[in-house]
Amino acid sequence: MTKLKFNVAHQVPGRVRMKIPAAKGNPELLQQIAETFAAIPGIERINCNPATGSVVMHYDVHRHDEFHGRFQDHVEQAGASAPPLTDIDQFARRIEQEAEFLARHSQSARAVVDFFKQCDREVRVATDNYVDLKIVLALGVIGFTVFEVGTAAATPVWVTLTLFALNHVIEMHAPRANGGPAVAPVIVKS
Repeated sequence: MTKLKFNVAHQVPGRVRMKIPAAKGNPELLQQIAETFAAIPGIERINCNPATGSVVMHYDVHRHDEFHGRFQDHVEQAGASAPPLTDIDQFARRIEQEAEFLARHSQSARAVVDFFKQCDREVRVATDNYVDLKIVLALGVIGFTVFEVGTAAATPVWVTLTLFALNHVIEMHAPRANGGPAVAPVIVKS
């Protein structure tokens, strides 16, 4: 197989969708790509769509960290870089690293970290990876704010929160400063 460019079009815990323009209408090529990535531990199934040139990998959400570490290794072996992290992803990763550091040094911190990891897994499994604990927390803060402040605020809270959320969605999907796409191309070779 020659070098192919592809983009990680979408990823949520338990699922990664890649678009491979050169594989559009080529089921044999998509099958080769699927077999290459099937070696990653935790993969439960891989779906290929020749009409769109996409590959969707479903993996065990309980092995999320292991999967992404091995996925990153696979991508680097292919001579490409992984998709860039958003600011939110970087912030969440820093919090996770701090929590793991504390958990290594304290039994009670370990219990708290494990509790929240388990809650996150259960929320993701229950919602088929559409919602995670970060979303539940944000919705809880919004709900609490609306009930506490209510209509007494000068600007309705829902307007402020909607504008804030819209701004972040636009920021996450905007092209990078170098003019390239927000998702970096990845190359597969064999």
